[in-house]
Amino acid sequence: MTPAGIRTTVEFTDPELCPLVEFSAREGATVQTVRRTRSPTPDGGATVEFSADVAVDPEGPVTRLFSHGPVNRYRLSTDEPPTCPCSCLGSFGCPVTEYEAREGTLRLVFYAADYEQLRAVVAALRERFPDVDIVRFVRSPGDGDPDGSDSVLVDRGRLTPRQREVLETAFEMGYFERPRRANATEVAETLGIGLSTFREHLAAAETKLLEDVLGRGR
Repeated sequence: MTPAGIRTTVEFTDPELCPLVEFSAREGATVQTVRRTRSPTPDGGATVEFSADVAVDPEGPVTRLFSHGPVNRYRLSTDEPPTCPCSCLGSFGCPVTEYEAREGTLRLVFYAADYEQLRAVVAALRERFPDVDIVRFVRSPGDGDPDGSDSVLVDRGRLTPRQREVLETAFEMGYFERPRRANATEVAETLGIGLSTFREHLAAAETKLLEDVLGRGR
């Protein structure tokens, strides 16, 4: 059953986010179907299992359980408390419905109960993981929308000239494409601003557009 709320897709490009993302980068693999198999240890550690599209015998905290045809199952055991995005989302009670780590890039799909929770979650993710990118968010259809369609008005006039310039430049350079044609540093250099300033303008613009699409705040 699909959770109710706001379906949000986020992406992270730091290969050192967590051991699973490191594994995907090191082995050139795609990691999916992640499942916790044991309760957290007294020290906060955990054991999880996951699938990957490569058959290898890795070193460190990851061990291979079995390989059968295209299915390769692994187990990760750690005594350290998790500091990954999934842990952050779990602290807000937001279920992660899709997980994919592909060659060092992590993409997550999660559900927030409402706009207020989504805003708090995004703020926490931005604080802990500065490279987070909001790829997409979709509001669940309302009761009066049986066919699942939903049209909203986005007021571009709410953006400052600088915010709009940042969005347009990032778009034209392929920052929002998958795979990206330009990273945040390259877009910032083209705009003649620092990386942190670029991220601040982008976050502010995304927040305003998010409020319009989700019908929140003015």
